[in-house]
Amino acid sequence: MSNTLKSVIIVLSILIVDQVVKIVVKTNMTLYEQIPFIGNWAIIHFVENRGMAFGLNIPGDYGKIALSIFRLIASLGIIFYIRHLIKLKAHTGLIITLSLILAGAMGNIFDSAFYGMIFSESTPVSTATIFPPEGGYASFLHGNVVDMFYFPIIKGNYPEWFRGGQSFIFFRPVFNVADSSITIGVFFILFNQKRFFRHLSDEQD
Repeated sequence: MSNTLKSVIIVLSILIVDQVVKIVVKTNMTLYEQIPFIGNWAIIHFVENRGMAFGLNIPGDYGKIALSIFRLIASLGIIFYIRHLIKLKAHTGLIITLSLILAGAMGNIFDSAFYGMIFSESTPVSTATIFPPEGGYASFLHGNVVDMFYFPIIKGNYPEWFRGGQSFIFFRPVFNVADSSITIGVFFILFNQKRFFRHLSDEQD
């Protein structure tokens, strides 16, 4: 199997899984609803965010549009870079990990670009409807990203001398399949730099 075909299969597979999970959650759960599936430390917790991965937000409409445009430009850049690496016969692992990052970026781009137009608004008392007769809840590039995986593995309190004994949760962020794909891709690149970027030293020789 060629690296091009591997990259396409990885991107399409992750995109499909990411979107299926998001659509199932959005059309079957009310906003902020929780469904524990491994005790109290692995939970399906439906939230939406206007910004970046793991629930981080950029305030304002301009911030939202800027982030969406940045994602689009970054995704195009990754596509061209993967094509360049395939021509150079770069390490297959690098192409695969970049494909994971590309799939994750595209998954969240799809939410931002289209979910506002194809879904009704999710609320704490009602689930969303896909393709509602009255139209969606937002315009192009103004949709919210759907997150659902929540792992509050450790709960406790800080010492009184640190943050006044406030409670803490690890791991607090809520994320989705796309976020996971990006994180895994970045992780493997960071820990395999010497092997993955061997082609750069070959070009310099």
